Amino acid sequence: MFRFFERLVDPYCPYTETNTPPQTLWPFMLQYAQPFKKVFVWAGIMSVIVAAIEISLIFYMGRVVDVLEGAPETVWETYGTELILMAIFILTARPLLQALDVLLLNNAILPNFGTMIRWRAHRQVLRQSVGWFENDFAGRIANRIMQTPSAAGEVVFQVFDAISFSLAYLLGAAILLSSSDPRLLIPLLGWFLLYGLLLRWTIKRVGPASQAASNARSVVTGRVVDAYTNIHSVKMFAHHEQELDYAKEAIEETRKTFQVEMRIFTLMDVSLVLLNGVLIVGVVGWAILLWMQGTASVGVVAAATALTLRLNAMTGWIMWALTTFFRELGVVSEGMETIAQPVTLTDDEHATPLKLTDGTIEVKGLSHHYGRESGGLDGIDLTIRRGEKIGLVGRSGAGKSTLVKLLLRFYDPERGQILIDGQDVTKVQQDTLRLAIGMVQQDSSLLHRSVRDNILYGRVDATEEDMYSAARQAQAHEFILDLEDPQGRRGYDAQVGERGVKLSGGQRQRVTLARVILKNAPILLLDEATSALDSEVEAAIQDTLYGMMKGKTVIAIAHRLSTIAQMDRILVLDQGRIVEDGSHDALLAQGGLYADFWARQSGGFLAIEEAS
Repeated sequence: MFRFFERLVDPYCPYTETNTPPQTLWPFMLQYAQPFKKVFVWAGIMSVIVAAIEISLIFYMGRVVDVLEGAPETVWETYGTELILMAIFILTARPLLQALDVLLLNNAILPNFGTMIRWRAHRQVLRQSVGWFENDFAGRIANRIMQTPSAAGEVVFQVFDAISFSLAYLLGAAILLSSSDPRLLIPLLGWFLLYGLLLRWTIKRVGPASQAASNARSVVTGRVVDAYTNIHSVKMFAHHEQELDYAKEAIEETRKTFQVEMRIFTLMDVSLVLLNGVLIVGVVGWAILLWMQGTASVGVVAAATALTLRLNAMTGWIMWALTTFFRELGVVSEGMETIAQPVTLTDDEHATPLKLTDGTIEVKGLSHHYGRESGGLDGIDLTIRRGEKIGLVGRSGAGKSTLVKLLLRFYDPERGQILIDGQDVTKVQQDTLRLAIGMVQQDSSLLHRSVRDNILYGRVDATEEDMYSAARQAQAHEFILDLEDPQGRRGYDAQVGERGVKLSGGQRQRVTLARVILKNAPILLLDEATSALDSEVEAAIQDTLYGMMKGKTVIAIAHRLSTIAQMDRILVLDQGRIVEDGSHDALLAQGGLYADFWARQSGGFLAIEEAS
């Protein structure tokens, strides 16, 4: 039974991705609600039916009071069959209908609706560019991805569990009282007007307050995760207290925003108690007055009393449900600030897969300053022929990493083009572009998974023997076999920790090298590929690196000039421009900036003072 309802909607059903999600709340919600349309309709119908049954029971209890005014034997003889049928209905049909209502809500909608939003939101965010992620806290992004689906699920729950039920119930209450005596509607309608005004006052304030509180919570999450992610720096610089103060500032702001929320709820609760007193006295008092005048039966008084007491109990729940509804809408609105941001770095409408013939790279008039006046690249022209090995040298900020990021299309250039075998990288499919490029970065962070998972990330269809071969070439196989994590997993099954923190810098770098060796892409980018290795391991790895380069087009960034001295050409970048281009020997003979770097380097590194 549960499985039938749980499978009514597939949260992973196919859908059309969009680069421009709806930017306003209700269109955003409606887009996600499309697969649930039929289930939502049935949930709404069942909510109304359940409310009608509850109202009918109160009406019938009033009738029972009137019936019981007769002699017992007469009552049983006249109404016995009716009472038995009602008892059967209460014991069978009512729980079945109630079960159908809650199965639709609790099993068909809630688990699947939140799952679908979380899945689609994660897909949408993963499509964003590297630059998009660099402009926000990873913790805050993750927090919004996690809390928005829960909030959206709560919105749907309140719609069907409270709002539709309460509207049907209030309408039924009005019908019941008017059928008993239309004059009983007067206090009910007066109360309802005041209740609506209180509701309006509350909703108007609770939405913005909840959105502010949600945003404050996201800031806390971002700051806390930032500290945890950089815990080595926190401990190394002994900034424990500084991090606490940094988090406390955000935590205190969260407390203040939450206080504003709670003040609204306190005023609402106190006002509601007063209003409900007016409801009870007005309706029950009027019913008693009508009975005293002989125009209403005891059953009418009983039904009116039961109804008002039920409304008294429900109004707090309804008010809380509605404020929860709008509070969670505020959370969804805050989450939309991340989830609904347009994807700006997209494949061209007519993008085709990258077709590699020989791996020639052409750079034409390339400029990129990250939207600033300076920094980055300025008018670069460059051709790298098939199989050519290029070294990039320059002070910090000269534009080396910018060139690599533009080649990978982590950003789109502000001016100019990068062509691979005559194809503009902005006009080909991004995934096929990046599949053709292998990169070893200076920051060799790993996924918080097993060593096996990290190496196979380079080529998921590789065999175990392919993986072992790549690890051996990267001088990693032996130390991997000795690994063991706290859960007892050994070797290639050992977990490496967040960003590979359980491994040394050299070990992480060698696992990264193994991953790129396994990928075996025709274009190879090396960004200080051996910077984390000790001299002995680096010497062993050098042969591996040159073996990796064979037959590939290579761009290598290096501050340790000895690592690129054997490249076919070395490019010297300065202030975003190529100022020198030639072989190691030719550049030394030229006596320019490269020769100055070579003369000034200490231990094979560029002199740091030159960066000033």
